[in-house]
Amino acid sequence: MYEEVLTMTQTITTALHAPDPSTRLRAAMAAGTEPDPLLVDDLIARCAVEPDFFVRDMLTWALTRLPAQVTVPRLVDELVSDAPQARSQALHTLSKVGDRSAWPAVTADLLHDADPEVARTAWRAAVALVPAGEELALAGELARELGRGPIDVQRSLSRALAALGEASLDALATARRHRTPRVRAHAAATTRILDDPDSDFAYELERAAKLTNPVVPEHDSSTPC
Repeated sequence: MYEEVLTMTQTITTALHAPDPSTRLRAAMAAGTEPDPLLVDDLIARCAVEPDFFVRDMLTWALTRLPAQVTVPRLVDELVSDAPQARSQALHTLSKVGDRSAWPAVTADLLHDADPEVARTAWRAAVALVPAGEELALAGELARELGRGPIDVQRSLSRALAALGEASLDALATARRHRTPRVRAHAAATTRILDDPDSDFAYELERAAKLTNPVVPEHDSSTPC
């Protein structure tokens, strides 16, 4: 029996590195269908390099099928990896596992990571794992990122702040008085999303940008007739 399990584990491990993404997808699905703690290192290692989104998603699912006491310590180790994908996938998986013992590992460095995908994933993971009583502090930390990046990055941050609900109101109110128009606009748009979750973020951001940084007409220096 042990030999059969070991053979299956070896087969899945080999298939996780196959050139064909459909083969890798089936391997990840098999790993989740018959969870085996012996696969945890291979699954996490593959998360760090897997180029296919759907395979990565299945790898995360497979990891959530394993006991948290097995996966969480290994995922936390990945958060200090030099590879951005390793950090982002570990954060994503931790948010899906939902074990709040991982909360201390979601550090300010990750929330402000230079890689936008890592930062975005850290925002989502932080909101998913934040313990009761830490929401205000988290909102203040997230608010430091207001105005960062293109619209998709700003939308991700707004969703994270909105998910914190009333805990983010003070931080947003402070940000609406920021000296940088871009930060003020992002804070205003996020506040609007809090008030009306069905609002269109792109529209609200554009509207807020016009209100916080109005175009000043050029002075007409011509001599009147």
